[in-house]
Amino acid sequence: MALPELKPIAQKEGISPEKLETRVKEGRVVIVKNVRRQIAPLAIGEGTRVKINSNVGSSQLIHNFPEELEKARISAKFGTDTVMDLSTGGTEDDLRRLQEILLKEIAVPIGTVPIYQAAVRMHDAGRKIIDMTEDNLLGIVEEQAKRGIDFFTIHAGVQKYIVEHLVKHPRLMGVVSRGGTFLAAWILHHKQENPFLTNFDALLDILAKYDVAISLGDGFRPGSIFDATDYCQIQELLEISRLVERCRERKVPVIVEGPGHIPAQQIAENIRIEKDVCKGAPFYVLGPIVTDIAPGYDDLVGAIGGVLAGMAGADYLCYVTPAEHLGLPTLDDVKKGVIASRIAAHAVDISRGFPSALAWDQRMDVARKSLNWEEMFRQAVDPEVARQRHERQSPKKDECTMCGPFCALKLLDEYTQGRFKLHETNDDSK
Repeated sequence: MALPELKPIAQKEGISPEKLETRVKEGRVVIVKNVRRQIAPLAIGEGTRVKINSNVGSSQLIHNFPEELEKARISAKFGTDTVMDLSTGGTEDDLRRLQEILLKEIAVPIGTVPIYQAAVRMHDAGRKIIDMTEDNLLGIVEEQAKRGIDFFTIHAGVQKYIVEHLVKHPRLMGVVSRGGTFLAAWILHHKQENPFLTNFDALLDILAKYDVAISLGDGFRPGSIFDATDYCQIQELLEISRLVERCRERKVPVIVEGPGHIPAQQIAENIRIEKDVCKGAPFYVLGPIVTDIAPGYDDLVGAIGGVLAGMAGADYLCYVTPAEHLGLPTLDDVKKGVIASRIAAHAVDISRGFPSALAWDQRMDVARKSLNWEEMFRQAVDPEVARQRHERQSPKKDECTMCGPFCALKLLDEYTQGRFKLHETNDDSK
């Protein structure tokens, strides 16, 4: 992308166009946008604001496509930067229609995991996932790229020797990535290498043609804190680092995906390793999930992990909803997941000194100081909830039920004003 095209992106990110251009050339920042779409390009990577992703999509048990579209609308309303369609339920035609509508109605980059459509195709035909062919996979990638999909998760790092190691040395949770599991099963059944790896040059041809970004999926991401930073995870990352170089040689924008379930004390080291071996490639993390004991509250767990990861240098956070590990998220789950991740990303942006992030908090603080409730609601990450929780018990517009007449801000103002008046009176009497 030429410097003039980067100027509006740089202005939005609060950095110079020249710095952005250098980082894009080095692969430390990627610009996400399919050439066939009319949306604002999105910058992800070093020196840019932390971005967030929300996932939508059907399952084999629930495939309500209008509701999945509404999840994407809610995600966009509450500030997601990208949306991924992870549909695995319904027919292949259903998946195509949903993607077409998302691309038309949701004005942010849209991503997919192409192997999911391949799995649905096999299911429609009454066949098994292991019956996928290399032509199936590459054909679906090209079909979706031509449709306008902006980025793909491709698990090309799931390689035969790592799968074989995992069989001999089982983990507590095995493989929790669906895409990673599909490919591991295919590899074991056919006793062949990952078809995305053996056809990686052909894959890059397609991505380069449509300027589609690739997110190199972490098929061996840990699904338990006890599997974190193990042989499979790190070996896959090393293989991914080699693929990053191949992507850069072909000028294909490349992102690296990371863990996963990982204890808090290991997060910074994981980020450092990825940034070192992948030479600064943007890092996209799921959560991370820092404890496994909070089903129903994993949006909070993911936000904690997201802040720690962002502080250590992660660039892109995949949201986690309260339904994680429990079931397909509802509309409200999606909203909570987006807001939790957005708060985490914003907290990191504050720590990095982004003027736009600091200005948002300052506007809120000025409104709080003056007890300007309407402005507080406007500045809130969720204005509707802020207003509802204030008004459900507060009898007066200038008070809340926590402090009432003992409001710290009001009392200090009254005391300060009263003291100044007393001082003026004493001066006049002399």
